[in-house]
Amino acid sequence: MILTDTHTHLYSDSFEEDRDRVIKKAIEQGVSRFFIPAIDSTYAKAMYDLEVLYPQNVHLMMGLHPTSVKENYKEELSFVASELQRRSFVAIGEIGVDLYWDKSTLGIQQEAFQYQIQLAKKYKLPINIHCREAFDEVFEILELERATDLRGIFHCFSGTEQQALQAIDLQMKLGIGGVVTFKNGRIDQFLDKISMEHIVLETDSPYLAPVPYRGKRNESAYIVQVAEKVADIYNVSIEEVAKTTTANSKAVFGI
Repeated sequence: MILTDTHTHLYSDSFEEDRDRVIKKAIEQGVSRFFIPAIDSTYAKAMYDLEVLYPQNVHLMMGLHPTSVKENYKEELSFVASELQRRSFVAIGEIGVDLYWDKSTLGIQQEAFQYQIQLAKKYKLPINIHCREAFDEVFEILELERATDLRGIFHCFSGTEQQALQAIDLQMKLGIGGVVTFKNGRIDQFLDKISMEHIVLETDSPYLAPVPYRGKRNESAYIVQVAEKVADIYNVSIEEVAKTTTANSKAVFGI
């Protein structure tokens, strides 16, 4: 059984003391594919160092996280563009709009999001979308950039059934993580109406640990709990969930 974590921040300082143990533990649980989103230029070295240690398992994205879109965002976007020119990545991400922390930067967040989608088109790469309290604002840009060759993942999807269908119509997979195990997560109420071909699994570790680890540091190994919940929702085996969602991840990332 091969499980794929399509979104994990394994380079985070949260894993500074036991990163190797955490990764080996996940691999032992069958989680052998780790897709690593970028945040901003200050994390690049940590990402590259991680890739050197686990070249067969770790796959890097490049992008500017919406909460890092600040006064110097044009410099950060230049860094993203130069890195994409310099070496290969599996996706542009994580990119999008976050209005939970700062609504005043909406304009430049959308500008950065659109620019990075255009980079994804240029390099024929998928996108990995961060959306927090900003579905309308994210969909606005996605509709502007809608294209037959644009694909990706709606990371940590927490919207409604209608928003799920809208994302799927835009050729996005739904990233399902720990939220699906929460009593107030809501997506478990309609997920079985969405074909499993449209979802992928993720942890967003070290954040959003699933039940029974909620409130603690999340790890890629805990994607097993997410897969078990998804199997329960769809009334299939965890092996079927692993097989389908890993195939879906390969369809997105090409590897």
